[in-house]
Amino acid sequence: MSIVVLGTVALDTVKTPAGFKKDLLGGSAAHFAMSACLFTKVILGAVVGEDFPKKYLSFFRKKGLDLSCLQMEKGCTFRWQGEYKQDDLNTACTLNTELGVITSYVPRLSRARKKTKNVFLGNYDPDVQLQFLKQMDSLEFVGLDTMNLWIHNKRKSLKPLLKKTHILIINDTEARDLTYEKNLLQAARALNSYGPKMILIKKGENGALFYSKNIIFALPAFPIEKVVDPTGAGDTFAGGVMGYLVRAKRINDRVLKNALAYGTVLSSFNVQGFGLKRTAPLKKREVEKRIKEYKRFFRF
Repeated sequence: MSIVVLGTVALDTVKTPAGFKKDLLGGSAAHFAMSACLFTKVILGAVVGEDFPKKYLSFFRKKGLDLSCLQMEKGCTFRWQGEYKQDDLNTACTLNTELGVITSYVPRLSRARKKTKNVFLGNYDPDVQLQFLKQMDSLEFVGLDTMNLWIHNKRKSLKPLLKKTHILIINDTEARDLTYEKNLLQAARALNSYGPKMILIKKGENGALFYSKNIIFALPAFPIEKVVDPTGAGDTFAGGVMGYLVRAKRINDRVLKNALAYGTVLSSFNVQGFGLKRTAPLKKREVEKRIKEYKRFFRF
């Protein structure tokens, strides 16, 4: 089984209380892929510019990612610069954004890739997400992420997209903005009525809430003593969840809880290093060791 992820591949410049790093390999698709590839084959759907470092392309290939849907266009690669303050590591302050080639990105899929059954639509313009979905021929499982920018400015485009979605993965602020509900359980119920059968609400250091008509549960975050860089933690979480579900080939209570556990643990690795420093070299045995620790935390 395989999954194609639509998202950004970016060059990030990040400042946190732990330090400053320039031109890190990042973007929603890159962070998603690092965790999803531990479970299944990942096809990278994104666009980069002519300035995108060749060493990063080599890195993607060494990780076993399928780059047949990674387009290189004339222009500059998407760049993001942000800062996290000591008193709020959950929120990034955007200092600069250079959209580059993503402003004119039109996804192109080969005939073979159009037959992929599983897709995750990472944070992107909903109109581009819809364009991407329309090219797929035999979809069985669709995951979706979005953000406040699209919720506030492209709600009309989001509505038909939600109807095509099986699992929606967003954070608590986005859930409240999209539904106008303050209570997260009420927000999850409202989101469920919009189309997605499964709702997964990320709560940062407070864990995650899962909601469907038959199953509701919450899992805590994995406790980390020192957070180095939170960038991409949500995308890493989504990659772990989606990768596990695709590998499992079925969905039930046990599978869902395990999927969330893996997503949570993988995101805990992500925040321990800048960019992909901790997730890129991860081995399954290291992940399994932390999974056992995580499960011990709430067994009673």
